[in-house]
Amino acid sequence: MRAQVPIDTGSASGENERWRDSHLTPAERADALIPLMTLEEKVAQLVGLWVGADASGGGVAPHQTDMSPGPVWQDAIRQGLGQLTRPFGTAPVDPVAGARSLAASQAEIVAASRFGIPAQVHEECLTGFAAWRATVYPAPLSWGASFDPALVEQVAARIGRSMRAAGVHQGLAPVLDVTRDYRWGRTEETIGEDPYLVGTVGTAYVRGLEGAGIVATLKHLAGYSASRGGRNLAPVPMGRRELADVLLPPFEMALRLGGARSVMNSYAEIDGVPVAADESLLTGLLRDEWSFAGTVVSDYFAVRFLERLHGVAADGGEAAGLALRAGIDVELPTVDTFGTPLVEAVKAGAVDEALVDRAVRRVLIQKAELGLLDDGWQPLPGPAEEVRLDDDESAELALRLARESVVLLRNSGVLPLAPGGRVALVGPLADDPMAMLGCYTFPAHVGPHPEQGLGVELPTLRAELAARIPDLAYARGCDITGDDTSGIAEAAALAAASDVCVLAVGDRAGLFGRGTSGEGCDAADLRLPGVQAELVSAVLATGTPVVLVLLAGRPYALGQETDAAQAVVYGFFPGQRGGQALAEVLTGAVNPSGRLPVSVPRDAGGLPATYLAPPLGRRSGVSSVDPTPAYAFGHGLSYTTFEWSDARVTGGDTAWPVDGEVAVEVTVRNTGARDGAEVVQLYLHDPVAQTTRPVVRLVGYARVPLAAGESARVTFTVPADATSFTGVKGRRVVEPGDVELRLGRSSAEVAAALPLRLVGAEREVGHARRLEVPARIDRDTPEGGG
Repeated sequence: MRAQVPIDTGSASGENERWRDSHLTPAERADALIPLMTLEEKVAQLVGLWVGADASGGGVAPHQTDMSPGPVWQDAIRQGLGQLTRPFGTAPVDPVAGARSLAASQAEIVAASRFGIPAQVHEECLTGFAAWRATVYPAPLSWGASFDPALVEQVAARIGRSMRAAGVHQGLAPVLDVTRDYRWGRTEETIGEDPYLVGTVGTAYVRGLEGAGIVATLKHLAGYSASRGGRNLAPVPMGRRELADVLLPPFEMALRLGGARSVMNSYAEIDGVPVAADESLLTGLLRDEWSFAGTVVSDYFAVRFLERLHGVAADGGEAAGLALRAGIDVELPTVDTFGTPLVEAVKAGAVDEALVDRAVRRVLIQKAELGLLDDGWQPLPGPAEEVRLDDDESAELALRLARESVVLLRNSGVLPLAPGGRVALVGPLADDPMAMLGCYTFPAHVGPHPEQGLGVELPTLRAELAARIPDLAYARGCDITGDDTSGIAEAAALAAASDVCVLAVGDRAGLFGRGTSGEGCDAADLRLPGVQAELVSAVLATGTPVVLVLLAGRPYALGQETDAAQAVVYGFFPGQRGGQALAEVLTGAVNPSGRLPVSVPRDAGGLPATYLAPPLGRRSGVSSVDPTPAYAFGHGLSYTTFEWSDARVTGGDTAWPVDGEVAVEVTVRNTGARDGAEVVQLYLHDPVAQTTRPVVRLVGYARVPLAAGESARVTFTVPADATSFTGVKGRRVVEPGDVELRLGRSSAEVAAALPLRLVGAEREVGHARRLEVPARIDRDTPEGGG
């Protein structure tokens, strides 16, 4: 049954209705409609409208309150409307009431304009549908920590279904920026520091979202995560080779293999050229080389920023012309430069109307694909009363991902916690429900709205541990930020009187300085915020065994001052069931299996550097600074043990054609007493190349659940394309010569190194190269097993 909202999608003027014919291709329908449209009607399809934007000073987009207020609703929809911006994600709205309201708004849009075309509705969905009472899933760093693309795809599909039920068409996710500087506040939104991990996990998310009928929007093409000093929107001093080899591959993968239908530009300027005005990137690369046929939407206010922040346009009309020419099709979040300034610039001859036609054609093709040009279109796939954004199945899925994402970094034997002991729980994150939430969750992104509540149950670590540990003692110790140390002595005394102390420290996600992690919440260094380091030192000084739990959106330095901790556990904003997942890991109900998607540095003041470094980017004799991390990318421990054996190149032939593939395999056995999961990681080492190369880089991985005593043979089929890089002439090549494929438990712990030789002439590869390294798992059930 469809929602009972009467919408007349016929033309009031009796114009040619060929564009309504659903038997035509979307492109044919768009081409039939565009000649019938006035300039104003075409431009109206290139803008969003944000009627619920918060102008109180607590905005959710950079410089939101500096921008001119949007037009009056009736004026804005008179010529039609391209998009509706975040009708659910601006203030707490009951899902059923929100769906009805959205349907009514769509009815008004259809009735007000000559062609009766509904708006495309977009929402944020990075950690779930960013709406009140919607399931809050773990943040993207947790996706990366799981090394489980299949589970991430299930999560995205669930998110997509909830969005479609509410009448939403497009999701602004996933973030495919590869982390380059952990001080950047949006590190929490990234999947990790390795392009292959980001690409495979991000592509899985895209598959899930697109499979549910939601247009996935890849963020942010490109360079945003490599800003100077890790500062939000700061210039990016990046060469084109680093851009091509590190930052672009995840976008290629998500477009080619995931089928994403939309891309959002980066706020960044790369070598002095703002991406929003970069035709070589948004058209030359994206359209001409990669054959992308979807829509490019601007990041919020990015077009106006060409004038206000970058200084490459004199006014709004010029900014609109630069963005259109570069390849941006839709200006978000609301009517601004693509409104009157663009219309006037076209009429004055400053902007070619052909650029408007190009953009509106892409928009109309996508609307046709979504059914928005069809007769009888309805805004909801079912009754509004059936809209439910959080249910038991969704919460269970969030819990599964949270469990897989918890990373055990160190364990001297204190974990799992022994029953019957006196346990103290201290720290500012121990009893804070917001400790589980990333910046793009609804409560963190839109809140606070105390009178409405958080919308979903968010059990704290304290609540979940107390349900499992009788007489759990608790002290806060200090706040997340600020310099008040008055509670530290009490916390230390509580720890001293206990057999073991669980110490929970880390971040509070927020926006533009309202948190310690999140958009606009950049860090000067990688010390724990506030006086949390003093709390850690005081508790460790008691001599009581300490389990250090970090709930954070970036890796914080764990140097000598934390070496006394008996165990270290990391959770990257694990979502609404994160408290349960952590408690289950600490008490042993769940065997930890997460692996680090980012390295954890040792020195808080050293320049942050990811593991993707050539030899001189690592420890050397020519610098007194040692950047070796405390814990390497890919690291993670378990409560069971795994034995790796019989690693080899299948068939034994070490000659690897530059246009061929090679298979490598290893046997992994669970030699412990309990079930667990190992993550087998495959790295490439290229010792001699025409440009400097990372010492190792991830080219494949497999998450391998194994029962106690069970073994499995893991085989990777590696195309030579996986060794490609941007050569000295600026083209991607597969270069002949000696290489190694290294099977490792992390980027720093190699279990086996397999030497190979790429043979043949240097081979140039492009966008059509093979992007994935598939893994096959053949299980050997132990004797007596089922």
